[in-house]
Amino acid sequence: MAEVIDARGRSCPEPVLLTKKAVATKQDSYEVLVDSRTAMQNVTRFATSVGYKVDVTQQDDDYRLVLRAEG
Repeated sequence: MAEVIDARGRSCPEPVLLTKKAVATKQDSYEVLVDSRTAMQNVTRFATSVGYKVDVTQQDDDYRLVLRAEG
């Protein structure tokens, strides 16, 4: 089961920092919840730069990012 990082209500760069801290544990997948387009874009950019595939779904003002290790 993926670790859930709830970064809703936090402004950048905090969602990226929380995601960075989580991926340091080297799990295969994570779920990141954010509530701004900017945070979604920044977390996606960071995750892909460290080797994760990112699937994004939007529900109202929230974004759910599922990060999966590639390879």
